[in-house]
Amino acid sequence: MSETQVDLTNCDREPIHLLSAIQPIGFLLCMTADWLVARASDNVIEHLGRAADDLIGLPAADIFADEALHDLRNRLTGIQGPDAVERVLGIACIASRPGDLYDCALHFSGEMIVIELEHNRREDYVDAASTIRSMMTRLDQPTDLPGYFKAGARQLRALTGFDRVMVYRFDRDGSGEVVGEAARHDIGSFLGLHYPASDIPQQARALYLRTSLRIIADIAAEPVPILPARDAMGAPLDLSLSVLRSVSPIHIEYLKNMGVGASMSVSIIIEGKLWGLFACHHYSALCPSFQKRTIAELFGQMFALKLESRDRQEAAAYENNARRATDRLMASVANDVALLDNPEWVGETLRAIIPCDGIGIWIGAKAACGGSAPPPDAIPAIARRFNALAAGRVFSTDHLAAIVPGADAYAAQAAGVLSIPISRSPRDYVMLFREERVRQARWAGDPHKPASYGPNGARLTPRESFAEWRQEVRNRSEPFSAAEQRVAETLRVSLIEVVLRLSDAAQSERQTAAERQELLIAELNHRVRNILALIRGLVRQSRDSKTRAVDYIALLEGRIEALARAHDQITQDNWAPALLRALIETEAAAYLGGRRQRLEIEGEAVLLEPSAFSTMALVIHELMTNSAKYGGLSDSGGVRVTWSRDALGDLTIDWREFGGPIVKPPLRHGFGTTIIQRSVPYDLKGKAEVWYKPAGFEAQFVIPARYVRQAAMTGQIGDAASQPGSAQGGEAKLSGKVLLVEDSLIIAMDAEDILMELGATEVLTVSTVAQALALLERERPSVAVLDVNLGEENSFPVADALKAAGIRYVFATGYGDQLRLPEAHAGTPTVKKPYTAASLGRLLEGG
Repeated sequence: MSETQVDLTNCDREPIHLLSAIQPIGFLLCMTADWLVARASDNVIEHLGRAADDLIGLPAADIFADEALHDLRNRLTGIQGPDAVERVLGIACIASRPGDLYDCALHFSGEMIVIELEHNRREDYVDAASTIRSMMTRLDQPTDLPGYFKAGARQLRALTGFDRVMVYRFDRDGSGEVVGEAARHDIGSFLGLHYPASDIPQQARALYLRTSLRIIADIAAEPVPILPARDAMGAPLDLSLSVLRSVSPIHIEYLKNMGVGASMSVSIIIEGKLWGLFACHHYSALCPSFQKRTIAELFGQMFALKLESRDRQEAAAYENNARRATDRLMASVANDVALLDNPEWVGETLRAIIPCDGIGIWIGAKAACGGSAPPPDAIPAIARRFNALAAGRVFSTDHLAAIVPGADAYAAQAAGVLSIPISRSPRDYVMLFREERVRQARWAGDPHKPASYGPNGARLTPRESFAEWRQEVRNRSEPFSAAEQRVAETLRVSLIEVVLRLSDAAQSERQTAAERQELLIAELNHRVRNILALIRGLVRQSRDSKTRAVDYIALLEGRIEALARAHDQITQDNWAPALLRALIETEAAAYLGGRRQRLEIEGEAVLLEPSAFSTMALVIHELMTNSAKYGGLSDSGGVRVTWSRDALGDLTIDWREFGGPIVKPPLRHGFGTTIIQRSVPYDLKGKAEVWYKPAGFEAQFVIPARYVRQAAMTGQIGDAASQPGSAQGGEAKLSGKVLLVEDSLIIAMDAEDILMELGATEVLTVSTVAQALALLERERPSVAVLDVNLGEENSFPVADALKAAGIRYVFATGYGDQLRLPEAHAGTPTVKKPYTAASLGRLLEGG
């Protein structure tokens, strides 16, 4: 025995999921796949009047009422994923006392079905929906994280009745801190206390990820064995997902040492990782009802989602500000690479991006330092450690002495560091240092758990003292956050580009960039020529001697706008495939407005390649136009669009109109009909068929598989008012003068006509910032339309002047959703080119 190694890994190796016993607050049945009892807890006789041995081999129908068995089978089919647990409230067992109902949890353990039942406590019933809604509302009220943690603990304590509820957050080293608490007034506070990582063994943390709620109703309760303890293969039942799982003797000792009589934990999981726990303690036995525990588990998930949202919002705001500062830094450094030789200036500038106390620069085996930093002769040793630890990656630590021998000698100036590699091979670095932050850590007892033999064998005995123990933490800095490391990665890419000017690879990089630019220009030239050719064809083919000029313009405008909407959608992800559903919804929004129920869409989430997407944009536009004029959408009817893929991957799209006027075949076929019938066969080598049935027009299109991609998401019909191209904006009542800043004469003339149609008394058109600012000194327009890109300048200075003068303005752009406005003008309404009366009218309405 004396040779047995006793260390922290003994606790970590305890098989807490294979204890072959449950807590006596309920009973357990283990069923085979064909619903025969394979195992049962020894206390079933108290609930069903039959011993466990008598139940083995019986069918479930001999135990559960018919309706209860039906519910259990249905819920079992709903289990998705290996760690899912389903719940059923208020089921009846045949052999139980009349009127007795049970709450049930069921899950798979290997190929076995595990059913756990507890008495349904109708006296503890709560309105689950109202309770959750109320709890969530209270979580939204705190403005800071400490208040949020406290609110979460208070809500959970009010629901469950525990004497103490704590929000327990894990640190990077696995230890934890109580960051929020709600407790009985007479039992003191644990807020701010730290607990060592060894208090929660690794296998327990793994189970907290798999099943997010754990209840220990009475630590003094005698475990109830499961019979038989092992199956025919000699294996115990895996109780990892069990809600009644018995408790490890080591953990029972731990709770007794704390004076706790009952406990419950609810996992707080963020991005698939265990962020922390709601740790609930009671100083006598306590078992909240099955329903309240289910609500507590759901509350823990909602708490985590809201916490993640708060963290992301804060991180996003920081990263946005930091990126803007990075852009300013890079603009300065790019103009004068010698600035890298001025560490004081670089450190001051970087400090505005990533808070730090000093900087070290290591380039070409030469060191320079500024601010609070190690001595220059220490920089080479630090750089060598980065070469070995994190070649080519951003790396940070709050304890530099742990990776660099002798670093404790200058910890007061540089206890932590974030390194940014600025060369392709592990050689050159910018290092941001943080000074030592001496602090007093408050521990719940001495964190150094003594290694000793206990009553349960050669393993660690749970510590007995939880009295506050203070520790002075030295040689550590404030840690660098994940958001700061992400910003450092962005900075790394930018700095490498600058430093490459000093390296032998600079010429190669410039040549590669030139080749990329030539390729981009060629691709852009190809696409522009195709677009111009397509528009020229639309102009020629839409022409009809019998059509009035105004109708011809409206028809042509609608077709070009349909192409523009399709172009926006396929360029949102850099000319990538786009959703078919989004195309249909966007086109429908132009006609349906708030009457979206008249369009029925059904089909899996599929993407169309850009070439097919543009073709189908024209086809869907013509179908919608015809339906709105003559078909189902012209009356009180509607349209149903469905699609599916066959075994070869080809996509079949069915268009069916209903409830409209009686359909008759057209006497003549115009360009719109030609687009519908010939575009898919001609452009995509697919198929297209149409039927003029009296009850409603029908069409079918088959798109070859090479143009179709499977999407990982499905969409819903969006708010038509928010869709591009919607014609529901109505006629805006403009008045007075309108300022138009546009550098293209043809586009400006078109926009002038539209603005006059919308009610402007005069349109003041200029093409440059200087002209616009000079005009504003003489005139005061009622509203302004500003093209963002004016050749070699942009219109933001004009927007600044308009904003200062209190004049309403909107932006216009050909960039689509790729446009990023500066912070001063974030949220300003933006219209996408080409201009239309509908799109401009929506933005300017009420001006």
